[in-house]
Amino acid sequence: MRKLYRHPLSGHSHRAELFLSILGLDFEPVEVDLLSGAQRRQAFLALNPFGQVPVLDDEGTIVSDSNAILVYLATRYGAEWLAKDAEGAAAVERWLSVAAGPLAAGPAAARLVKVFGAKLDHPALLERSRALLTVMDAHLAERDWLASERATIADLAGYSYIAHAPEGGVDLAPYPNVRGWLRRIEALPGFVGMQKSPVAA
Repeated sequence: MRKLYRHPLSGHSHRAELFLSILGLDFEPVEVDLLSGAQRRQAFLALNPFGQVPVLDDEGTIVSDSNAILVYLATRYGAEWLAKDAEGAAAVERWLSVAAGPLAAGPAAARLVKVFGAKLDHPALLERSRALLTVMDAHLAERDWLASERATIADLAGYSYIAHAPEGGVDLAPYPNVRGWLRRIEALPGFVGMQKSPVAA
């Protein structure tokens, strides 16, 4: 049976969970208790030496890192979620890099402060978040999806932490095109949402 090692409040975990659901692939969720340090124990480190969720065990094939899992699943089960031409492939990779860079260092990090109590410079993270969202909103002004004329893994990589940015104190109201993009993702067949944090932003 396919297994996904994850945490319900992890946006990285949700990326993988969302794509598995959209692809209609059955899996067993295995919760990793991050607050108790389960990700640093030997059993988990044997799956991912970096000690991070998510990890996918696809019936013996182990894949860690949320974006790597998206690429693996698309390549193996849903090639329509990738771009076949060079320009399109580059666009997808660009937005995967944004998810691992400005998104992780902006909205995701701001949420870490509010939800998990991380000791980070929250005002600076809010500024980074606004800068990212301003670029995204302009990019989405005349297009429905980030990297192509249809949804790709680039959109799924960006969704979770943008949708839950308000939990980190990031206001999405000034970004109507981003909010429209979120709604389009939420309308995809097989969409599943991420658990909301019980901690008020």
